[in-house]
Amino acid sequence: MQLQDLLYGVTIKELVGKTDREINALNFDSRKVGKDDVFFAIVGTLADGHQFIDQTITQGATVIVCENLPENPNAEVSYIKVDNTSVALGIMAGNYFGNPSAGLKLVGITGTNGKTTIATILFKLFKALGYKTGLISTVENYINDTVVPATHTTPNPIALNQLLRDMVIAGCDYCFMEVSSHAVAQHRIEGLTFAGGVFSNITHDHLDFHKTFDNYLKAKKAFFDGLPKSAFALTNTDDKNGMVMLQNTKAYKKTYALKQLADFKAKIIENQFSGLHLDIDGEDVYFKLVGSFNAYNLLAVYGTAVLLEQDKLKVLTLLSSLSGAEGRFDYITSPDKIIGIVDYAHTPDAVQNVLSTIANIRKGTEQVITVIGCGGDRDKTKRPVMAQVACDWSDKVILTSDNPRTEDPQTIINEMEAGVSPSNKRKTLSILDRKEAIKTACHLAQPGDIILIAGKGHEKYQEINGVKNHFDDKEILLEQLNPIS
Repeated sequence: MQLQDLLYGVTIKELVGKTDREINALNFDSRKVGKDDVFFAIVGTLADGHQFIDQTITQGATVIVCENLPENPNAEVSYIKVDNTSVALGIMAGNYFGNPSAGLKLVGITGTNGKTTIATILFKLFKALGYKTGLISTVENYINDTVVPATHTTPNPIALNQLLRDMVIAGCDYCFMEVSSHAVAQHRIEGLTFAGGVFSNITHDHLDFHKTFDNYLKAKKAFFDGLPKSAFALTNTDDKNGMVMLQNTKAYKKTYALKQLADFKAKIIENQFSGLHLDIDGEDVYFKLVGSFNAYNLLAVYGTAVLLEQDKLKVLTLLSSLSGAEGRFDYITSPDKIIGIVDYAHTPDAVQNVLSTIANIRKGTEQVITVIGCGGDRDKTKRPVMAQVACDWSDKVILTSDNPRTEDPQTIINEMEAGVSPSNKRKTLSILDRKEAIKTACHLAQPGDIILIAGKGHEKYQEINGVKNHFDDKEILLEQLNPIS
């Protein structure tokens, strides 16, 4: 492909060198640059790509996209100076792969909680409706029935456009994609054409990256601000920031809610471990998913499907038979009726959602035993809050390790313990080893009790000092409870 074709839509501040040269590949990782490649000098949190420009030219790069031109440019190389290299990367990656997002209907789902469940159920629903469909999620990416391993909630622009291109080649009509706040802030979705955007909710999370809640909110809102006039913007108006998402969007605005008037409305009739009984837009429907938070997720899915011009009754009929995403309120029952639940809840609000759902379903005599940890190298301010929420809603709480990453796991637990009030200390244990913590919870449980293992959900590893070791919460729970279902 010619460089001049790659530059379509890029705002260039300064150009040094020719644009009629053939390009091999795009790279922002200096270690992977080869002959006739374009290197994007990105200013990251750990390193500045501008430091590696000379190295990449030695490796064969013939085009450099940068924010600052070198003092002594190489006469054999073309330099493209831009305001933001990450923005240019997104646009040029789209051009390189033929702007695949315009070749299907791409719907982005953003919010603190619910992204994975909404995206996954939409993927399952549209497959059941007979469409070839793609999924880009935290758990796994799919091109119809083909699994593509997920490394990030939202991949980098090169991987993302390549994945979308593969979906177009496979004949996909739709793609449902989680859009993280990191992806918006880092311009990973730059240049994509969205047919719609969905907002689930926003609560305390990722302040290690965004620094303030306002910045976090603005990152979510920026996704909707960038939607085209042809797209829809669907928001949860029961969330106090739901309408903020619609303030500046050019997309046509739609709402969903359980508690107030909205375009798509639902009412919880019954909420049991066997599932939800809802009234959605006047229709009585039973669903396999559990909890009020899943009532919101199902309503978001229903609203999205209707906005994508699907038949309402057919959508509700198929939705009633679908299960959610792996590791989201994933429960098993032992022979003596102990219920074990694995959930990805890793924010204070998500933990409260799961535990309040359990509280609404429990009959009153059984214990709720919660095993919970917090991730290392992430937002520290939520640690004491998560412990406090777990204690307020549980009869027993075991504080343990999650993914400590490069942090001392005992330090993380100490910071969680700071949120445990004196009155709650009697019901709290701290066990560093996560497997031992889960085993202890199972040994403490009596017939009929409920055990919640929170934080890791679908993850099949535990990351300690940069090494990912096999670890599966549900696998350990299955070993301990010997379930009947």
